[in-house]
Amino acid sequence: MSTPSAPVREPTNRRSRHGGSGRRLAARRALAQMRFETAAVLRNGEQLLLTFVMPVIALVLLVGTEVVALPGETRHPAALAGALALAVASTAFTSQAIAVAFDRRWGVMRMLATTPLGPRGLLAGKLGAVLAVLAVQVLVLALTAVVLGWRPGLDPGAVAGTALLLALGSAAFVALAMLVGGTLRPEAVLAVANLLWVLMAAGGGLLTPLGALPGPLPAVVAVLPSGALGEGLRTLATAGTLDLGAVAVLGLWAVVGGTLAARWFRWD
Repeated sequence: MSTPSAPVREPTNRRSRHGGSGRRLAARRALAQMRFETAAVLRNGEQLLLTFVMPVIALVLLVGTEVVALPGETRHPAALAGALALAVASTAFTSQAIAVAFDRRWGVMRMLATTPLGPRGLLAGKLGAVLAVLAVQVLVLALTAVVLGWRPGLDPGAVAGTALLLALGSAAFVALAMLVGGTLRPEAVLAVANLLWVLMAAGGGLLTPLGALPGPLPAVVAVLPSGALGEGLRTLATAGTLDLGAVAVLGLWAVVGGTLAARWFRWD
């Protein structure tokens, strides 16, 4: 009486076990890629200059000068928020886009294409590496701000909101880096990525509050990932409010950028 049901349940359980094992293997491959990418960033002097030195210089200038009008009773919270946003753009977009483009030129990506890692595994590994490097950047910038006179309070809500914005901003910028670095020639990526970094820092909302931008720029920059990240972090740092509009914009850029990168990414 029991034999008719047995052949049906067994393949289902086997598929479930195989599916779970496949997910674990995919996670291990992405973790291994994350460790490799993290070590590559921390050993590269040019990337360290872009990801660590430039945000620290921006923080010192924003705190010590009046070149940019910042909200808040003191300049430290908004300046730190802007420096964090610049660090995310440097690590997750500019560095990653250039690295991917030249890895394609040198055949590294073609070799990865022969492995089971796949575009999603590569994207997950790069995002994990960016978050690991970003954790070190946050520590360095926070300590620098303390040295400059910042006295932080203990607000778990603000910490959680900052972590959410940084994670969403990293996801959006890594997806766009994969899209740019995986579709254009390395020389073009080098020019585009560096030009966009300058534009985002100067008038893209990373360092400058949207209210200080002229004409219709605030409305345009607010829907860009740089503007949403910079303004979201500044609003949280100075007013203690999580900007849900910025959260939505960053989440949308992460989804759209990831989808386009997975569709058009070229391994060589």
